[in-house]
Amino acid sequence: MSDSESFSTHDFTVKGYKVLLRSLAARGYESSHFIGGPSQGRKMILRHDMDMSIDAAVFIAEAEHDLGVSATYFVLLRTEMYNPFSQQGRSALLRITSLGHKIGLHLDASLYGDNAEALDAGAQSECSVLETIISQPVGVISFHRPAPSLHGLDRKIAGRRHAYEPAFFNDIGYCSDSRGGWHHGHPLDHAAVASGKSIQLLTHPIWWVAAPEETVRQKLDRFALGRFDLLRAELAANCDAYPQGFRATGAQP
Repeated sequence: MSDSESFSTHDFTVKGYKVLLRSLAARGYESSHFIGGPSQGRKMILRHDMDMSIDAAVFIAEAEHDLGVSATYFVLLRTEMYNPFSQQGRSALLRITSLGHKIGLHLDASLYGDNAEALDAGAQSECSVLETIISQPVGVISFHRPAPSLHGLDRKIAGRRHAYEPAFFNDIGYCSDSRGGWHHGHPLDHAAVASGKSIQLLTHPIWWVAAPEETVRQKLDRFALGRFDLLRAELAANCDAYPQGFRATGAQP
């Protein structure tokens, strides 16, 4: 990776993400999808697991739209972090789809044990709920913090494709920013990119909506303060016993 690309493993910002995508495009890469997209040649399947924030994902979706690329955003239904049923949550998801991106289910497979039938039934139920929220089909699933047994699982889940199938996990490159860094190597240094093969690039929007100097801990603290502000505002709006004014932190998602 050259200095002219103005990107480092520490530059986890929206601007840095756009520089990364431009760098891949300069190498001949085009965005693709899990469904209907070829895996041969220089294709990048852009995947975003929304573990913590839908609002943060909107910033990334807009950045990708500016560059003319599209991605798949995976929604975690069974979480305390956000509420896709809320007016704000649903509006954010619809904003993402309006920018030409796709929505998938981020499934916490650990909730369904080792029973394949229970996993399929749970996935079907959650996909149906998500389809109700976004008013469109959900055709692909990713796993939240997957067990090793799910890596390379060669079957559909509830009749849907999933991000850990061999075609997307073993047969092409795979690179993730898990825990807020490229702990297994930068995408531009990946062997698949060096050889011109397709790659699945997994990012988590929460790490990228940040100032360049922020640490992972500071990003999470800022997110937590933002959620606290939202909770206090909701309390004030819905309960007369709660003070109607408070000093907001100004934290963003």
